Amino acid sequence: MDLDDVRAARGLLKGVTETTPMAHSRWLSSRTGQDVFLKAENLQRTGSFKIRGAYVRIARLSPEERARGVVAASAGNHAQGVALAASLLGAKATIFMPVGAALPKVAATEGYGAEVRFHGSGVTEALVPAREFAERTGAVLIHPFDHEDIVAGQGTLGLEVLEQCPDVKTILVPLGGGGLAAGVALLRTERPDLRIIGVQAEDAAAYPASIAAGHPVATAMGVTMADGIAVAQPGDIPFEILTQHLDEVITVSEDAMSTALVHLLERAKMLVEPAGTAAVAAVLDRPDEFEGPVVAVLSGGNIDALVLLDVIRHGLVAAGRFLSFRARISDRPGELMRLLGDLAAMQVNVLDVNHDRASESLPVRQVDVDVRVATRGPQDRSDVITQLEQLGYQLL
Repeated sequence: MDLDDVRAARGLLKGVTETTPMAHSRWLSSRTGQDVFLKAENLQRTGSFKIRGAYVRIARLSPEERARGVVAASAGNHAQGVALAASLLGAKATIFMPVGAALPKVAATEGYGAEVRFHGSGVTEALVPAREFAERTGAVLIHPFDHEDIVAGQGTLGLEVLEQCPDVKTILVPLGGGGLAAGVALLRTERPDLRIIGVQAEDAAAYPASIAAGHPVATAMGVTMADGIAVAQPGDIPFEILTQHLDEVITVSEDAMSTALVHLLERAKMLVEPAGTAAVAAVLDRPDEFEGPVVAVLSGGNIDALVLLDVIRHGLVAAGRFLSFRARISDRPGELMRLLGDLAAMQVNVLDVNHDRASESLPVRQVDVDVRVATRGPQDRSDVITQLEQLGYQLL
């Protein structure tokens, strides 16, 4: 595969997908000393890049194949991409989703006209009945990343990056199964000067072990908020491309992704799902490592509101914006008020207070108070702890 395949895919996508905006990020640029741009694929139709590859794959099916319908297994973004692409191309889509898939993603998939069926607790388990359905009915299985048409479609994002930032030196791409990163990495066939880096969640990173083995291998997945890039085994086609053209695979922590999500909300006014923040998390983690201009791909923006609430809370803690502590005080009138008054004098906002006087470990006439306050950052949080200790509070 090369960029000619990607250009051909782009012709198919004309009038179907959006040319998503590229925004210069002043806050990331000032942090790194390089020009940093955000490729806002979270603003793509269906909320992610997946529509690009899904449409190209289904558009290249024969009329007979499209008449038999398509089937896919997905927890969200691929489901929506396949559902919309199938609807636009007149094919019936059946999507197998894990039991407990986020309701907004289920509703969106159904809204694009697909029939949704539920099976298993994850995409790997949902893929089993999807394959059986394909064998039984003749429907074409649309793989989320392991097909040349999928890779070519995703690679159209890379062509847009070159047009919007012609002098780009480094592109950071969230990396799961590898379809998007492989498509973008094909830019190297004509721009060998580019540095292209794949970014994985450190608790769900399959590529380092596969690269070490020299072929795709299954890797145990940990728990990660970045479910969109939590893929246990790379695809054969993306892996072959990436081993030729990808410069490096790096990993980022859960704290880094949640912090990136909060910063993108506050500074860039962008709602991005955890997997889609991986590239920005890498920039925040390693501000001195990437030659500019740097483009960080925001690969998707589909996130359940309840998950968003949890991730924001996690991100605020990671960024030093929350402080939780336990203080042991005398169990007598006015002591809790004194603690709260001292916190007020420090200009911190109290969020929660839990007054525990029933613990078996408590000495007589003492009480433990669990407090959560909002702070202005890591230094402020450290100052609050220091001042409480100087005031004589016993912090546990």
